[in-house]
This record gives sequence, structure tokens and C-alpha cells, in this order.
Amino acid sequence: MSLSPSRSAAPPEATPATGPPGGEEETRGTVYVALAANLAIAAAKVVGGVLSGSSALLSEAAHSVADSLNEVFLLASLRRSRKRPDRKHPFGYGKERYFWSLLAAVGIFVTGGCFSFYQGVEALGSTSDSPSGGYAVALAVLTVAGLVEGASLARALWQVRREAAANGRRFVRQLRLTDDPALRTVLGEDGAAVAGVVMALVGVLGHLSTGDAAWEGGASLGIAALLVYVAHRLGKEARGQLIGEALGHRTQQEIHDFLTRQPEIDEVTALLTMRLGPGAALLAARVDLVGGTDSEEVEDVCVRIKRELAHRWSELDHVFLDITDARSARRSGPTQA
Repeated sequence: MSLSPSRSAAPPEATPATGPPGGEEETRGTVYVALAANLAIAAAKVVGGVLSGSSALLSEAAHSVADSLNEVFLLASLRRSRKRPDRKHPFGYGKERYFWSLLAAVGIFVTGGCFSFYQGVEALGSTSDSPSGGYAVALAVLTVAGLVEGASLARALWQVRREAAANGRRFVRQLRLTDDPALRTVLGEDGAAVAGVVMALVGVLGHLSTGDAAWEGGASLGIAALLVYVAHRLGKEARGQLIGEALGHRTQQEIHDFLTRQPEIDEVTALLTMRLGPGAALLAARVDLVGGTDSEEVEDVCVRIKRELAHRWSELDHVFLDITDARSARRSGPTQA
């Protein structure tokens, strides 16, 4: 016997949601801050790179242009993921967030990583060892860029700290467990941006002090490697979520234990979960009821269990319970992805 899913907006009781109320608006604000910072910095880096001829600064300019484009992708994902479920997408549009996050990862790789690699190879093959004029501008731009990128990173880390406090978690644990792809992308971009500025400063200062352009070539290649790594990590996470990632093992085990504790349930024979978006998930469980439960009680039992599940785990937007015979079903614990 299979019953229809339930949806509930009940507040969490045992396991808190991934983020506090208003988390999406905070994420939107974080993305806007990052976009404004990257647009201003990209323009300054382009001007400074052209005036100084610094390959490291031009690599950083490409980095900021890529980040700006990605912030536009993330804003689009925040808007599109809020569309209500319809006949074509009955589980909603939450995975739009993961799709646009994947595009952002591709943008970091192509626009930032590939251009920085080209600049590095060109600088290493350069025959000119004397730095051109305008390097004071390059140093000033990189210093200001580091401060602005640092402020944007601090804004994203502040949001993680707020979510950690709301969820009763330590900061590092929240940083690792957050399932908001937009916030993850901003953190990755801003962290890479700060590290990239440091690399560019080292390259420019090394070039100025030694007269060897290989310093800047090495800095550009380092920036390229950093961007490729960030793009790989973000793309891998987005891919896992797009193809249907289960809830964490601990959460699955908690749900399994909760179901087995119900007096009407004899055994949980299968438990499947899938993330539908940040703070939204689907649960499908096959359970065997104890003997003697008549058909009139089944409906009331399932409604109560679904209500309690949504109350304890607020991310469970869709809950399916399938009543079956444990003797003919495969006995198993939580199914892991």
C-alpha cells in the first residue's frame, strides 16, 4: 500500500534545517556584495594590467571577470529556483541552484584558469627582463583588490557563522556541511581571489626586485592552478547534487531509527533520500507494519508519522511511505548514495 507525499512547513524539532529563516536573502546579499566587489576590481585590474604590462595582474583581471560572470549566474539561480512546482517539475526547481553553480565552475575554469595559464606561459617565454612602467599602479591595484576581496570573503564567512549559530554547530562544521551552492561558490571564489592577489603581489615584487619576468609567469601559472582546483571542487559538488545526492549518512540513520521506534512499524525494509535543493529533500521509505493493523488505522498511522518526520526534519518536503510485507521484501538499513 502506497500513500501520497506530504508537505509541511512545521518548524524543526530535533535536527535543524540547513540554514536559518531568511538564509536565501542573506545569500542574495552575499552574492551582490561579491558582484559589486568583482566588477570594480576587474575594471581596476584591467587598467592596471594594461598600464604596467604585468601578466600576473592581467591574470587576476581575468579571474575577477570570471567571478563577476559567475555571480550573475548565481543570482539567476536564486531567482529561478524559487519557481513553484508545476506539472512538468512536480518536485520544484530547487536543483536550478546546482545547475547554475556548475556553470559558474565551468566559467572559473575557462575564463579564469585558461587565460591565466596562457599569460603564465607567455611571461615565461618573454625575452624582456626589465619591468615596464606603471608598476606602482599595479601594486596599488593589487593592494586595494586584496582589501576588497578580503571584505567580500569576510561577508560570506559572517553568513556561515550566523548559520552555524542558528543550527547549533561549530563554525568549521557548518562550513563543511552547508548545502547552499551559491554560498559555497562565493566562498570558493573569494578565497581563491585573496590567494590569487597574494600570488600576484609576490610575482610583481619578485619581478621588480630581480628584473626576471619568470616571477610573474610563475605567479600566473599558480593562479591558473588555483582556479582549476576551485573549479574542479565546485563542479564535482554540483555534479553530485544534480544527479541525485542522498542526505548524509547520519541523517539517514536518525530517520531510520525514528521509524523503527514507532510502535506500529515492525521493520523498515528500505529507506531512500534525495536532495531537491538547499534545505529541501525527498524521503521514500518502505515499512512493514506490525500484525493486526487494520486498513482504517493505516491511513492515520501514516499521516501521523509523516507529520512527525516533517516536524523533526524540516528539509523533508516530500515524504512517501510504502506499506509492504517484510517477509517478502529485502531486509536492509538506510540506503546510501
